Amino acid sequence: MADLIALLQPRIADRESFRDFVEALDDQVPGIERDIAALRKAPHDRGLIARLFRALHTIKGDAALCKVDTGVAISHPLESLLARCRDGDVVFSALLAEVMLLTLDRLELTVEAMDGGRTVDHLKLPQLVGGLENLARAPAGEIAARAATVIEAVTGFRPQQTGREIPTGTSFTPSHDDLAADLWFFSSLALQLEARSPLFNGRTGRLLRLALDTNAAAGNPVDATQLAAAVYMHDIGMMFLPEHAWLTSGRLSDSARQQLREHPAHAAGLLQRMPGWTAAAEMVRQHHEMPDGKGYPEGLAGDAICAGAKILAIVDAFEAVTLKHSHRGESRSLIRAIAEINACDDQFAAEWIEPFNRVIRKMVES
Repeated sequence: MADLIALLQPRIADRESFRDFVEALDDQVPGIERDIAALRKAPHDRGLIARLFRALHTIKGDAALCKVDTGVAISHPLESLLARCRDGDVVFSALLAEVMLLTLDRLELTVEAMDGGRTVDHLKLPQLVGGLENLARAPAGEIAARAATVIEAVTGFRPQQTGREIPTGTSFTPSHDDLAADLWFFSSLALQLEARSPLFNGRTGRLLRLALDTNAAAGNPVDATQLAAAVYMHDIGMMFLPEHAWLTSGRLSDSARQQLREHPAHAAGLLQRMPGWTAAAEMVRQHHEMPDGKGYPEGLAGDAICAGAKILAIVDAFEAVTLKHSHRGESRSLIRAIAEINACDDQFAAEWIEPFNRVIRKMVES
């Protein structure tokens, strides 16, 4: 039975040992994700399963050695489940892959929260670990149902079609001819940005669809034309920055991070100088602000942030999470991305998370 204190109130017993564990985890996770991706295609590959088991056993051992009790509690039932796969009692499946990847995500989010002195209440660790323990003991015939239950308990979404791509098409058509011409120009700029990296392919259409659908789910309180312009233009400021500041998969230097914080102002400045796009400019300028006032560029909080910027912040983060660590060989599936967005409840406006969840739920369940 998991240690509830370790899950509800994790603590760092020794800061240096904790950093050792985090570094070891960073080393292990990319290989684990690659092996899970390979097992999706070859679920009976005993060599892959054995290697995956050893990696999880190593994470648990590192956590115990470094006195990270929470890491032991999270990884132990996952190791037990892999032991059953290794022994041939349970067949590896896409649902088990989702459970394992979701657990790794939660482990990474947990150590990030611990490192920053933040609460982990929103990560639902007791539900995760309790569900994993039940799953590890379940009869083989109940594995799929219990795996789905674990995912639903942690994320709020019942997995039916995990890993589904978001449709890129949109039926949005502005009515005013001049605005339509401007939007066409904005969309062409967005496509130029997409061309800078293969990871951005189709990004604009996905963001537009999500933003407009989320707005519609809330009753369209934001002008759809202005919101579309903001979607197209919000990252155009990146093109005025050195590529090393934004086309990188590694950690950013302090100077690159500071340069990156300038991109909303560049794009907003362009929109402000064009008649009719004041609201869109405001959305673009504020889309990295946060409800707690810890965003940028102005440190706005709560109602000082416009509704369109709040929508854009959520859909932009969702897109970023689906691509997170893709250089490691494993993109986030839709179900894992929405789980991570919901776990960051202090980063986004609560009143927009609920309509966004409805849009994603409909997408998953359709």
